[in-house]
Amino acid sequence: MLRFELMHPADQLVKMMDRIYAYGMTTTSGGNLSILDDNGDIWITPSGIDKGSLTSQDIIRVKTDGTIVGIHKPSVELPFHSKIYQRRPDIKAIIHAHPPALVAFSIVREIPDTRIVPEAYIISGSVGMAEYAVPGSAELGKNIAAEFDKGYSAVMLENHGVVVGGSDLFRTFMAFETLDFCARLQINAQKIGKPISLTDRQISMSKNKQNVIMDEFIPQIFSSQERAARKEMCTLIHRSYNRQLFTSTQGTFSQRLSENSFIITPYGIDRKYLDAGDMVRIDHSWKEAGKNPSRSAMLHKHIYDMHPFVNSVIIAHPPSIMAFAVTDKDFETKTIPESYIMLRNIPKLPFGSSFMQPEMTARSFSSKVPIILIENDCIVVTGDNLLHAFDRLEVAEYSAKAIIDSTSLGDIVAINDAEIAEIEDAFNL
Repeated sequence: MLRFELMHPADQLVKMMDRIYAYGMTTTSGGNLSILDDNGDIWITPSGIDKGSLTSQDIIRVKTDGTIVGIHKPSVELPFHSKIYQRRPDIKAIIHAHPPALVAFSIVREIPDTRIVPEAYIISGSVGMAEYAVPGSAELGKNIAAEFDKGYSAVMLENHGVVVGGSDLFRTFMAFETLDFCARLQINAQKIGKPISLTDRQISMSKNKQNVIMDEFIPQIFSSQERAARKEMCTLIHRSYNRQLFTSTQGTFSQRLSENSFIITPYGIDRKYLDAGDMVRIDHSWKEAGKNPSRSAMLHKHIYDMHPFVNSVIIAHPPSIMAFAVTDKDFETKTIPESYIMLRNIPKLPFGSSFMQPEMTARSFSSKVPIILIENDCIVVTGDNLLHAFDRLEVAEYSAKAIIDSTSLGDIVAINDAEIAEIEDAFNL
């Protein structure tokens, strides 16, 4: 696990800008990040310097007396960063960028609906909208600060992009990334139907999910099987993040070790930098000492207890397949042979099923139902090994994307029943 908060502010800004740029959330010249340190100095990215190749020497320090220390000019947006810090003492880091999905909302002057999935609202909250003004101008700074004064920590900018503030740079990035995910999800959902928002009660239910309460044990041995499983999980978790199937703190893998033992991802730790030591072993109903497993651990346990043929479980929230979870549209698996072979049938369960009725949810799986969708929540994928489950997740997301893209072309022609029977016969389904 990377201890991000212990890094120098300049190094934090470089690492986070690298991540934002690599993730396609900004361009070479676009966006700016800053940190307010404990001395009251602002560390900020420079103006006009390639965002894809920043070094710590490129970062600018603006002292409390206004003195600028660095080899470049600070971002032209420094004025609004300064105003936010002055007026919101709880904010210690700011991200401003122009990811395409959020820009799409800004140029139609609409705010993404963060209530379509609970984590979007819990992490990003309600979102404000600042009136348009020239970039870098005092007027823009005033408009943005006025929205932060209302209590918003994420503010859309008319015809511009988004500004997000938080208590540290990683938490700010979590909110920024989650808001961008929400925008992409809503755009996809509106192509196939009408997104359904969660009620206050449903969001409260999700917010009040408890950490898993289990007795603890100290592992005495780590078998070669477990060591290999931890390594494979880290590799595929990192791949899932890079392929935008996971977000920084959302997405869970588990893998069976034996009849009563499995390993699972931890709760609340950045998926991009998870390592083998972060994984949590569950033996019977005991958890590895000193660690917090994913809050879905009991669902994973029930699936393993009920289905001996399942050896891996993934819970994820990718923005294409989730479009079917936040609308009343059913997901059609009979589009191409691979989709039907890998996915079979995908039922949809009510919101809250995964954490309020984990045993019932676990019973929904079978050899013919390896995947389920949970309304406004997640997709749960099973497999006979970790790579098999990951492959199914990718196929589900790519198939969903193809269906969404097809809406601009015409009506889907599904594979018919006779053709499905031939597939089932050919592949012994």
